[in-house]
Amino acid sequence: MRQTDVAVIGTGWCGGIRAETLARSALVDRLHICDIRPERLEEVRRLTGAASATLDYRDIVANDAIRVVYISTTPEGTHYPIARDCLKAGKHVLLEKPIALELWEANELIELSQRQGVKFTIGYSQRFNPKIAYAKKAIADGTLGRVVNVMVSRHLSRNLGKKIASRVKLSPAAMESTHDLDFVFWLLEPAKPVRVYSQGAYGYMQAVNGSYDCMWSTVTMDNGMLVVVGGGWNLPPAYPNYCGTWIEITGTEGALILDDTQRDNWLSTVSEGTRFPMSTMPGEQVDHVFAGQMGPETLHFLESVLLDRAPMVAPEHARMVMQCYMAADLSAAVNEPVDLPLSNQSLARIDDLKSAALAAG
Repeated sequence: MRQTDVAVIGTGWCGGIRAETLARSALVDRLHICDIRPERLEEVRRLTGAASATLDYRDIVANDAIRVVYISTTPEGTHYPIARDCLKAGKHVLLEKPIALELWEANELIELSQRQGVKFTIGYSQRFNPKIAYAKKAIADGTLGRVVNVMVSRHLSRNLGKKIASRVKLSPAAMESTHDLDFVFWLLEPAKPVRVYSQGAYGYMQAVNGSYDCMWSTVTMDNGMLVVVGGGWNLPPAYPNYCGTWIEITGTEGALILDDTQRDNWLSTVSEGTRFPMSTMPGEQVDHVFAGQMGPETLHFLESVLLDRAPMVAPEHARMVMQCYMAADLSAAVNEPVDLPLSNQSLARIDDLKSAALAAG
């Protein structure tokens, strides 16, 4: 059996899931982990039996035995430099979204992976959600006819939204709807987005990081299909799950409605009241199985490397998604549609908005 040395850099929530998944896999010879928090590093080391544990990601980069690296670090500004160094060292990389904070960073990472001849993908785990996979099949086999429109509504609890929003100054379009933009564009291939119009509404999150509580974006595809994606992260703390999603896909020959609100599992206790367990976006380990999509996604990338197959998410696709949520942010700020790909004028306006936000503190 082919095995390889694998590393996980950043062993928080998502990185911890990936580390545990890899520790259970017969495809992994030795697991190496890295985190800047000594107590978390030791916790995951004990949990996974990792062969090595380090506080400095450069130890992973310098280890020639490590072929595959999963980068799950926060804040998101760390993605580019760590991925760059790993790719330069000739390692295959799965990087959590977003691919980067700047388009030039994304361009460099893509060019580096191509130059080094290594596999590079972005952690858009919703593609491994069986409901999304079913939608892909229903569209591909013609069950729905020609798709006319897709609507996705995704909302997070305020507790989770605050956790995400407090670590990075990015919008719900960039941090939450990015997953939906990814899988919708994947469902509708080879169509590509050509125009975005977005609106946002302020509320609870404005005091946390200056962000909208929710954003709704209308995306026009180059073949006329219409996509509407809404994302919010301010559901009250008493809301019984982490994440709830509703998806509607209509076509000329049928419609597909997907309820991904996780209301099919109810738990009610005296101390906590009603809860919908297993409702986190990445999923979680439940005894001997993994409930969710991040576990299968983690192993998919490892198998892609060992079998020399293309991973599910091409980095160029992630760059297209990045342009779309950047356009959504610009559209919401200036209250007008924004064309894709982003023009130099649009990029300049985005830079002006960033500079103004920095100046405002």
